Amino acid sequence: MKINQFGLKRVSLEEAKKELEQAGFLTIHSAKDATKLWFEFLRKSFLTVRDDSGFINKMGNFLADEQTDLGTFYQANSSVTKEVFYTMALQQLDFEPTIDFEPNNVLAEAEKIGVPMIDGDFSTRETLIEAWYLLLTSHTKNGLNYLDKLASEGYYEDKEVSKPFFFNGKAQAVFDTARLIREVVYVEAPLDTDKDGKRDLLKLEILRPAETEDGLQVPTLFTASPYSQGVNGPAGEELTYDVNVPLERKEPTETTYEDIRYKPEPVELPAEREVKGKATHATETFTRENNHSLNDFFLARGFAVVYGSGIGTRDSDGIQTCGSVEQTTAMVAYIEWLAGNRRAFTNRTDNIRIKAWWSNKKVAMTGKSYLGTLATACATRQVEGLETIISEAAISDWYQYYRDNGLVIAPGGFPGEDADVLAIETFSKMRNAGDYLHSKKFFLDYLKDMAEWQDRKFGNYNTFWDERNYLPFIKNIKCDVVMVHGLNDWNVKPRQVADLWDALKEVPVAKKLILHQGQHIYINNMPSFDFQDMMNLWLSHKLYGIENNAKDILPDIVYQKNTAPETWATLQDWAPASEKVYHLGEKSLTNNVETGHYTFSDQLPKEQYDSYTKNIELWEKELKEEGPMDGHRYLAKTEALEEAVFLNGRPKVRVKVASSVDLGMLSFELIDFGTAKRLKPTPDVVALHGLPLGRNWREDNLVEFKLGAEDDYKLISRGHINLQNRENAWKNDDLKANEFVEIEVVLHPTMYHLPSGRQIGLAIYGTDFGMTVRGNQDIDYTIDLAESQLILPMGE
Repeated sequence: MKINQFGLKRVSLEEAKKELEQAGFLTIHSAKDATKLWFEFLRKSFLTVRDDSGFINKMGNFLADEQTDLGTFYQANSSVTKEVFYTMALQQLDFEPTIDFEPNNVLAEAEKIGVPMIDGDFSTRETLIEAWYLLLTSHTKNGLNYLDKLASEGYYEDKEVSKPFFFNGKAQAVFDTARLIREVVYVEAPLDTDKDGKRDLLKLEILRPAETEDGLQVPTLFTASPYSQGVNGPAGEELTYDVNVPLERKEPTETTYEDIRYKPEPVELPAEREVKGKATHATETFTRENNHSLNDFFLARGFAVVYGSGIGTRDSDGIQTCGSVEQTTAMVAYIEWLAGNRRAFTNRTDNIRIKAWWSNKKVAMTGKSYLGTLATACATRQVEGLETIISEAAISDWYQYYRDNGLVIAPGGFPGEDADVLAIETFSKMRNAGDYLHSKKFFLDYLKDMAEWQDRKFGNYNTFWDERNYLPFIKNIKCDVVMVHGLNDWNVKPRQVADLWDALKEVPVAKKLILHQGQHIYINNMPSFDFQDMMNLWLSHKLYGIENNAKDILPDIVYQKNTAPETWATLQDWAPASEKVYHLGEKSLTNNVETGHYTFSDQLPKEQYDSYTKNIELWEKELKEEGPMDGHRYLAKTEALEEAVFLNGRPKVRVKVASSVDLGMLSFELIDFGTAKRLKPTPDVVALHGLPLGRNWREDNLVEFKLGAEDDYKLISRGHINLQNRENAWKNDDLKANEFVEIEVVLHPTMYHLPSGRQIGLAIYGTDFGMTVRGNQDIDYTIDLAESQLILPMGE
């Protein structure tokens, strides 16, 4: 087990003393002798015993050194040493002797695990105080730092601490979540998306500490989730498109970006509602929200949490529009209410106004996927009150989610999904049958328009997609940004966060990037990585104004290495230091130019084609191996690497290619070849409900990336292009049968370590059974090897 801590704040001895006094560890009666003080600290941390006999008995369960239990050590009046302190400290952090560490070499073992330690004379009170403070902020084996663990066991229950309370720059779990206030309000948005002549009212679910009733004003974590009021799975399945259709030829055009640029038109809105009364408390509540466990963690620490689903969702007005300007406006309206700049009502009929009087007017947005996407969208609006976003696995450009370089490209795992499919899936007001009656026809007509606007037939970038591209507006962002993404996420692909990161480089805000080895997941429940601590440091600063140096302490980039479990590192930028060019040979990637051509057929025998349409994993496997896909794709490898290689950035492929017909597409995979155990892309559950989020509060599962069984290869990156979109995604280029054209495709960015002895492979093919249309057309592709290269981004 290795601990990676990036959210730890180092403090002076005086500051440590002050915080230990505030937390109830140090008092005016605390012992002056270091060993006696250590046992006093231990006594306060043994929360399940109430008398001295029980304490001595419990100490007998722990080792002081390899030959002495702690109870015997205590009764012998022995003096604490650095070795004894850290032998006990590791056990306090839930590491087990002989299983997780060897007691006879404890200092080296603690360093290997990653437990922070201090040097000094442990016979002095000052050293002992510094060491205990650092121990409280150190991470346990089970996902919490030690003080958070004690809090979850009831440490603060008999302590008189301020609310909120901060230790090591982070909010502490001192709030009773059993007393949380749950209420519902309806925010009036400057929209009328269902055209009923009234401004859309949007349901907002609120959880806030009971202490707000006594005047405490708290910040808010806002999760904008079109899913949280339910989804319409059957309706989405019914609308999902057949992908076993042919690629269509496009008539050449001279379309410019200006031709398709989205130009918002002024909209005349209905008048605001007439206020017919005021209230300080809501008249509606709810039982259980569709929660996000990171939010739950902060509910125990003095933050309010709100969930808003926006237009077209259950108990709200309007229709679903999937990523449109109106959807962003709806989510911004919630923030404006929390900041005191928009109106809300107690229900949808009585026009009784209610204010967020409990809010300190500071908001952060949280959430993954669509949720994180809307956080990015809101940030581009410069909305007052939005202090930061934590966008995880977020879309920055919807075209890149459902399309790529002139092709219809499915998000991984969802062939046939498109913007209109997602719209109907999240149009949860369908689940209120009576409410749905009033907007059913209007919404279904809108869906028909969406199907035309999204242009699934040709896959080009157009006005519909330009409206849903946030990247041109990243320059407007004023709030600080935390981005989290999986390097193996083929749903919301890595380019989405890389484009956002690059766009933010010239924007004068703090920006932090965290890249993990997972797919489309949250990472706030991994014991080897202190993500919750990092975000606690960040949000305590951004929302409560705590001067904790969060912007300096948190690295600009933290990434998880792919070569070993529980290993994280920092970087300055996601960009190469240099490039390495390989030339395409018939069977190998070489340093020298090879002449000749390589031809493969995109058409498969019917039995093989049918098999792949039903089993995409089989196609992925056979694409990379000798066998049935021979002759149906180009596959080449480098020689075994003499030295380890670190890829950092966006690989590129330049290909001179001819299609046997007047249309075509190419797909690419960059592959790590070599027999090895590699990290699995889905983390294993290591403890069900093993992560307590507060005292007698909710839990999360603990998960960790583990090594899988030996395999022979792993996908590093991929990319796609329509051969008629060689210049850009909105202009159709001509393509003549058997005429060579030059293309350059930028694959998805990566951070990837290849040990010596591995081989780098490149596969070029036509149909991607998991992502493109798959019409099994009779098309041959011919590559001019002498004019084709793979360009790799080499990290330092």
